[in-house]
Amino acid sequence: MPRTITEPAREIDVLHETDVLVVGSGPGGLAAALAAARAGVEVTLVERYGCFGGNITAVGVEGFAWYRHEQTVEAGGIGWEFEQRARAMGAAVPESQSLSYELDSEGFKVVADRLVEEAGIHAMLHRQFVAPLMDGDTVIGILTESKAGREAILARRVVDATGDADVATRAGAPVSKTPVEAMMAASVMFHLAGVDKAAFLRGVADDPQTYRDWAAGEFAADETAAKDADLYSPYLGKPFAKAIEDGLLPADLNTIGGTWGAMHDTGELTYMNLVHLSGCDGTDPDSLTRWEIEGRRQAMLAIEALRRYTPGCETARLRNFGMTIGVRDTRKIDAVYNLTENDVREQGRFDDSIGIYPEFIDGYGVLVLPTTGRYLQIPYRSTLPKAVRHLIVAGRATGGDRIAHAATRNMSCCAVTGQGAGVAAALSVRSGRQFADVDVHAVQQELIRQGVRIS
Repeated sequence: MPRTITEPAREIDVLHETDVLVVGSGPGGLAAALAAARAGVEVTLVERYGCFGGNITAVGVEGFAWYRHEQTVEAGGIGWEFEQRARAMGAAVPESQSLSYELDSEGFKVVADRLVEEAGIHAMLHRQFVAPLMDGDTVIGILTESKAGREAILARRVVDATGDADVATRAGAPVSKTPVEAMMAASVMFHLAGVDKAAFLRGVADDPQTYRDWAAGEFAADETAAKDADLYSPYLGKPFAKAIEDGLLPADLNTIGGTWGAMHDTGELTYMNLVHLSGCDGTDPDSLTRWEIEGRRQAMLAIEALRRYTPGCETARLRNFGMTIGVRDTRKIDAVYNLTENDVREQGRFDDSIGIYPEFIDGYGVLVLPTTGRYLQIPYRSTLPKAVRHLIVAGRATGGDRIAHAATRNMSCCAVTGQGAGVAAALSVRSGRQFADVDVHAVQQELIRQGVRIS
């Protein structure tokens, strides 16, 4: 039996009270906070790191809409605004494999600051969520820990945008967690400096790679849509195979390989998505500790392989790592409605749609790109956890099966569910109704007013 201690009872200061409290500021949480504020309520945004943006800024995943092609149909809304605002502020460049802009992970910190300030959101950075505050089955706020100690924040409605359903789980809502051995791999993102742009791009042009190569590499995709297999992909695999052949990499380290994002005139090669760590559990701090360290080790080996075997990278050096490891897969709520594989493959349609999302599946060995104009609707019910009140979920922890998660986990879809959840939270406060009883038509009308396509 593990040893235990008893923590003495103590009074906790109520630091702040708000209408809508959003926990987590990744694409889902940031979109939720902005949407709720624009719908006319007081909003507070709590974030454990020192910047907003989550995967974009803290992890360094800059390819927000890398799926976009000529016929892609999207929801627009705040997700589109992220991209356009970053572009206008000089924090985005054309993305290498799509008709989109890659968000600069450092510059987007300032973009997010500006959006939060303009919306009048009460920002609370450097605070770690500890536990929900409950009144029976109703979430009435949260406890946080910080350099200032333990503090309480009270709220009329709470949006769980933690990515791992942390609030929902600790509030007693039913959730599922992918077994560790079946989880999508986590990633350590990094950026390079000192790359010869002309030489690198000549090398890419001389040996163009496709999604067929991508699927045969580190992802070992079981299914790549035939329509997509021969499209260009900024894939890097051969340098690492050569490094294994020459003994630079150990033979068992055959998971290194992946894509690059943008090649800058300054010699920076960014959004290096090459390190994939199977067996990392994003809800276990010991697992995260192990894989953060191992991921950085593998990244340095990858850089050495690039130096030796990739044109233009002979003098490449590490510019920076993301602030934290990138997690794709942990817990999901058992929602009032859980999206299915059939929904995401067969253009699911729902009366309670809060936005659309292209037919884009990326995970669990499946890759389907939205090149034909097909799309699904995201149902409001997939954001609603069971068994608890005054709580709604945004981002990758919304309800859905395995293949549905391979679609909805993507950052742009997190922004769709976030904007829907934020509007619903605002209207729930304004009407005095529970989330389950909110007028969905009114939510849809506000989303349309905010620039979202719902059908």
